[in-house]
Amino acid sequence: MDGRSRLRGSRRERGPGPGASPREETSLSADAGVVPGPPGPRKSAAEWTAVVLAAGRGTRMRSSRPKVLHEVAGRPMLALVVEAARGAGLRRTVVVAAPESRAQLAAAAGGGDPERLRVAVQREQLGTGHAALCAREAAEGSEHVLLTYGDLPLLSASTLAGLMERHLSRGATLTFLTATLDDPTGYGRVRRREGRASGIVEERDADAATRAEREVNAGLYAARAEWLWPALAALEPAPRGEIYLTDLVGRAAAEGECVETWQLRDPAEARQVNTRAELASAEQALRARVRRELMESGVTLVDPATTFVDVGVEVGPDTRLRPGVHLSGRTRVGAGCEIGPNAVLLDMEVGERCRIEGATLRSSTLRDDVEVGPYCVVRPGCVLGERVHLGSYAELKNTQVGAGSRIGHFSYVGDSEVGAEVNIGAGVVTANYDGERKHATRIGDGAFIGSDTTLVAPVTVGAGAYTAAGAVVVRDVAPGERVAGVPARVLRRSGDGGRGERSAVDEEV
Repeated sequence: MDGRSRLRGSRRERGPGPGASPREETSLSADAGVVPGPPGPRKSAAEWTAVVLAAGRGTRMRSSRPKVLHEVAGRPMLALVVEAARGAGLRRTVVVAAPESRAQLAAAAGGGDPERLRVAVQREQLGTGHAALCAREAAEGSEHVLLTYGDLPLLSASTLAGLMERHLSRGATLTFLTATLDDPTGYGRVRRREGRASGIVEERDADAATRAEREVNAGLYAARAEWLWPALAALEPAPRGEIYLTDLVGRAAAEGECVETWQLRDPAEARQVNTRAELASAEQALRARVRRELMESGVTLVDPATTFVDVGVEVGPDTRLRPGVHLSGRTRVGAGCEIGPNAVLLDMEVGERCRIEGATLRSSTLRDDVEVGPYCVVRPGCVLGERVHLGSYAELKNTQVGAGSRIGHFSYVGDSEVGAEVNIGAGVVTANYDGERKHATRIGDGAFIGSDTTLVAPVTVGAGAYTAAGAVVVRDVAPGERVAGVPARVLRRSGDGGRGERSAVDEEV
C-alpha cells in the first residue's frame, strides 16, 4: 500500500465567506510567503492545549443531533477540527460540551486517552467566553492555549500551525485570526491603532468609516495561558448576560499586552456552519479540496464533479476514478487501480491493480489484481485473494476467497471459505441460513462448482471435487469426488476419462 496519498479537507460568530482577498500590509499572511506545514513533535507544540468550543446546540440546524456531530465529507465536524489541531502538533485537546452531549462528543473526537482528549462541561449557555473559561481546569499545565470552534470543518492544520507560529515568534499575549473580505457585511471589524490591533467592533456598533473596513475577525485565538484565564474571568457580560471571546482583544490592548494577528490565505477555512445550507456549502468546499489533493498526488479523476471521496481516504498513484465513484469511511485503494463508473466503496482495503466496475463493496479486503464486475455486492467481512474474479451480480458476505478463484454471475456465497483456483459457476448459492442460525460452507482448492449448484450448509466440498450443474449438495463431498443430482450423489465413472464423460449414479451425498 506504499505510495498512497492520505487526504486531510466577533460576537456574531461566523467565519468569512467567499470573495476574500489577502491583506498583506496589516498582518503576516500566508500569501506573503510564510506557509508553515503541520509541525512535527517539538517543545513548543507540547506546551499547547487546543480548546474546542462545541457546547452550542445549533438550533438553526433543526436537528436533535448536536450541531458539531453533523458530517462533512464523511466526518463529524468536531472530528475534523480535532484532527486539524493534532495535525498542527497539539498533543492535548479539550472539548467543551453541553452536559447532555458529553459522551457523544467524546466518542466523535476520538476519546479514550485522557492525556490527548478531555471533555469539559458548560452547564449554562452563557456565551463563548464563558465556554472557554469552562476548559480552565482541563487545560491546566499548558503555557499556551489555542481557542477554536467545533463547527469549522474547513479549518486546516497549516492554518492552526501558522497562528501558533505567529504567536510564539512575536512573543504575543494574544494572537487572533483575521480575513479581508470584498463584502464584510455582518462581521466584526478589526480595529487598529497605528497598525496594531486594538479591538473588534461589531457591525451594529460601527460608524460609517469602520463599516468601510474590510478586515474582519475570523474567530480563532492563541493566548498565553497565565493571562488568558484571569482575563476571561474578568470579562463583563453583555446586556443579555453572555460573555464573548471577542472582548479579549480590546482587553489585552487596553492592558498594554502584545496583540498580534494572523491572516488567512483562504478565508473560507473560518466559515462556521450554523444551518443546513451552510453545511451543504462546507461539504462542497471540503470535497473539492480532497479532489484537488488527489489529483495533485497522481490520481486521475475522469469527472471530478461526480467523484465523491471522504476525508481520510487513501488512494495510490495512477489509480483512475471514473464518474459516479464514492470512496467513503476508512477506504484505502492501492496504485494502478481502475474504479467505476458508479462504484461505491465503504471502509474498504483495496490492493494494487484492481478493477472494480459499478459495484458496492463494504468493510472487506481485496488483494492485488482482483476484478469485480458490475452490480456485484461485497458485504462486510470478505477477503478476496490475489487475482480473484467476480462476474456480474455476484454477492459475497463474510467469505474468504483464495488466490485465482472465480465466482460467476448471479451467485451468492456467504459465510464461506473458498480455496485457491476454485471455479464457482453462474447461479451458485450457498444456503447458509436454516431459519435459526447461519452455517459455514468450505470449498477446497481447485474445486469446480457447476452452475446452479446449491450448497446447503454446513457442508464441505473437498479439494479438486466437482459438482454438476443444478446439484443440491446436502452432505460433504470428499476431495476429488464428483457429484450430481437432487440431492447430489457421487458419480461412478464409466471410464477413466475426465469431467465430461458419462457417469452413473453411485450413492447419495
